[in-house]
Amino acid sequence: MSTKRKRPPAKKTANKRGKKKEESDVDSDLTDESDFENNPQQPQDEVLIAGHGDILDEPTKLPEELLKTLVKPSGKLLIFGQVNWDITGRKETKTSKRVHPNIYVPNRFTDLDIRFAVSGSSSAHSILIDANGKTYTFGRNQHGQLGLDHVNTTDAPTEVPKLAELNVISAACGRNHSLFLTDTGTVYACGDNKSGQCGVGNLQSQILTPTRINYRGPPIVKIGCGGEFSVILDIKGGLHSFGLPEYGQLGHNTDGKYFKTSTRLCFNHETSPKRIVLYIEKSKDGHVAPVDVTEIVDFSCGQNHTVAIDSKKRAFSWGFGGFGRLGHAEQKDEMVPRLIKYFDTQSRGVRSVNCGSTYSLTLTDIGALFMFGQTKRTGEANMYPKPIQDLAGWDIHQIATGNTSIIISADESVIAWGCSPTFGELGFGEYQKSSTTPKEVSKLNGVKVICLSMGYSHTMVVAKYETPEQKEAVDGLEEFTL
Repeated sequence: MSTKRKRPPAKKTANKRGKKKEESDVDSDLTDESDFENNPQQPQDEVLIAGHGDILDEPTKLPEELLKTLVKPSGKLLIFGQVNWDITGRKETKTSKRVHPNIYVPNRFTDLDIRFAVSGSSSAHSILIDANGKTYTFGRNQHGQLGLDHVNTTDAPTEVPKLAELNVISAACGRNHSLFLTDTGTVYACGDNKSGQCGVGNLQSQILTPTRINYRGPPIVKIGCGGEFSVILDIKGGLHSFGLPEYGQLGHNTDGKYFKTSTRLCFNHETSPKRIVLYIEKSKDGHVAPVDVTEIVDFSCGQNHTVAIDSKKRAFSWGFGGFGRLGHAEQKDEMVPRLIKYFDTQSRGVRSVNCGSTYSLTLTDIGALFMFGQTKRTGEANMYPKPIQDLAGWDIHQIATGNTSIIISADESVIAWGCSPTFGELGFGEYQKSSTTPKEVSKLNGVKVICLSMGYSHTMVVAKYETPEQKEAVDGLEEFTL
């Protein structure tokens, strides 16, 4: 029964699910609650599939070797960029309050020992995980994405009470929702759920505290968020997605659109994780052939697209195709993961992938960084992967992508670039705020980077704090106090 519910025939989707999700575009609390009444059996429906993380069995820890690769050492947090969370990504009006000025150089922030800091290219909130696996959140909280059981913007990192007993190893931020991954491979979600992006099996409009997602299957090892959708990767290499299906960004061969009335367009939201089963390649004459993918090893989500890498180091992309961000030399949306032909050669195997709002970055086996899509608001876009020549020869360790800005750690340096307007997220200082070409962040000289992450217009760096030289480099920076 449950398998039927999981994979309805594509053609009948609109008719079958139309009634259930009619109210998906109405933002009133009443309709969102009525979804529970229409569909009370949905969460129980899934429980029929016994497996990892069932309500009855005690979740088991992920293998130690795997945890060692996922859990990083801790250090001190540095922050720079726009820290007025309520106006991030919005036009400033006369009524908008500017609480703090933008930070144009890296500043120390909080005394906590942090091992992981994360935000997202369309996010104005951030998640921190300390050395003991405790979770702290701060930033915009309009939809409860901080998991603190309220919707007030929070400037200071605040511990999430609901996750206090759990050892959290990773997290991800969407535009208005958050995902948390524990050391047992279990995922919790909170925030905006109007499109089902929290994956809890219903369309309750806001989830104010971290709630376990409606998933029964192999333990999860990696999580990611797009603007209004989420993607999770299980230990066996299976990719699952849920949330808003627009542009085919879930990879389920549908964009989920149907007309409720002649003028009102609605979407069939995916409210529980659903596995992506088909991967394809397209020839120049439009011939489509399936690709045998046994295991996905890494992925990254942009605002409306995703790029994933399989165990053979091939790259696949799907979702919104505007500005060439999928790397197929055309602007068509892709409904299922499509092989990026450019990387399907011997010397161009892909090692890692990072997606920004409207662009993608891939790092190949030989250490070359390629960009496709558009990082600026106007002007030309890269319709297919092009190498960033300025970075040839650098040994790149980490990459973070924001809305239009990029920051990387390579060799002993931190390098950033992004075109105007920027808000200090590049860390160059007040006099040069933006740069269209990669440029070293001189203020971070001597700082050893453990973790890098960018939000819409802010950057977080976790710096090593062990040797006297490292302590001196970090302590020499200004401190951001609230």
